[in-house]
Amino acid sequence: MSGVIRLGLVGLGKIARDQHLPAIAATSGIDLVAVASHNGKADGLPNYPDLETMLAAGPGLDAVVMCQPPQARYAAARAALCAGKHVFLEKPPGATLSEVEALVALAREQGLTLFASWHSREAAAVPKARDWLADKKIRSATITWKEDVRIWHPGQKWIWQPGGFGVFDPGINALSILTHILPEPVRLTAARLEVPANCAAPIAAQLAMETASGAAIAASFDFRQTGPQSWDIRVDTDAGELLLAHGGNVLTIDGAGFAAPPEREYPALYRQFVDLVAAGASDVDLAPLRLVADAFMCGEPIRTDPFHE
Repeated sequence: MSGVIRLGLVGLGKIARDQHLPAIAATSGIDLVAVASHNGKADGLPNYPDLETMLAAGPGLDAVVMCQPPQARYAAARAALCAGKHVFLEKPPGATLSEVEALVALAREQGLTLFASWHSREAAAVPKARDWLADKKIRSATITWKEDVRIWHPGQKWIWQPGGFGVFDPGINALSILTHILPEPVRLTAARLEVPANCAAPIAAQLAMETASGAAIAASFDFRQTGPQSWDIRVDTDAGELLLAHGGNVLTIDGAGFAAPPEREYPALYRQFVDLVAAGASDVDLAPLRLVADAFMCGEPIRTDPFHE
């Protein structure tokens, strides 16, 4: 398509206000023209209680960005695609692999863009880490991704329900970086999931993975972290050790630090979405979601203390 993309946003929660609204405002070629949300309203724009009402009102939309919990994402994305709208999916792209694959097929049939966004892949130091690892032999890797759920997900009951991912909601960010920077595919070999007695989703998880050539990868995710938060990926190679810290924003190689550009995660995603729509293309990488699905499928569930916010 040509011209400015007229965008509708579904789900005006914390991530939409903190990240999506500023990124949309900073991106040429796209304008936010409507918002649909059960619990929030945007100033200066038409607001609707849900996507169906927004589509029926016909505010001239070309595309819709889905920022609601993953359990509701498939039905909303399908409705938008059936209405002829391009779709931008916040991560994770859906609650299951099969529903995202169904959306891929539908977008193809409709001739529309479907974009499964992985914002952590756009962290400042990730591109340089990927470039450096491209010709290295991977010996091993470790992920330590631990944060305080009470700080980062206050009051978000959906995260503990089926399809809410629990600690994999942030953990999938680490997996999205891992599958992006390593020069070969990754598979899950074992998992241990700690599930609170009053929840359906894990509060902590330990994953064992390996690359196609057999390099071992260990990941530890935990929602019970207090004090300093940890979002680190360490990769040992035949040419030295690489450390991506602070969620992919700080890079050191054998102890030597590298300057990184300013944070650009969500502006980079919206620039990519505008370019995909202009090219009539889609981008849906399911590698991070597949690892999470494998963990739920073959992981050992361990009941732990109830979680109370």
